[in-house]
Amino acid sequence: MAAAQGVNVLRYSALVAGLIYGVYHQSSITAGIKRAEADREYARQERLIAQAKAEWKKKTAPQDKSTDGGVITNPEDSRFDLEAYLKMKAGEN
Repeated sequence: MAAAQGVNVLRYSALVAGLIYGVYHQSSITAGIKRAEADREYARQERLIAQAKAEWKKKTAPQDKSTDGGVITNPEDSRFDLEAYLKMKAGEN
């Protein structure tokens, strides 16, 4: 009977060690996934900030009046003047 008890102790010890290792391994996997998700979110926010800075710089940059006679040729710009643009194009021809 002493041998059977020793085997049972060994089995349960291995089971407990396996459970502890499983919990540790799962927590390390979960932590890695959370870290990767946080890194992706940080990179996304960096891209958004860089894009916003570029848009702001483009919006607030002084317009070069020497080219095109001061006419804004971007139709997306809020200061775009169709009449002035058409006059400029007519003058080129």
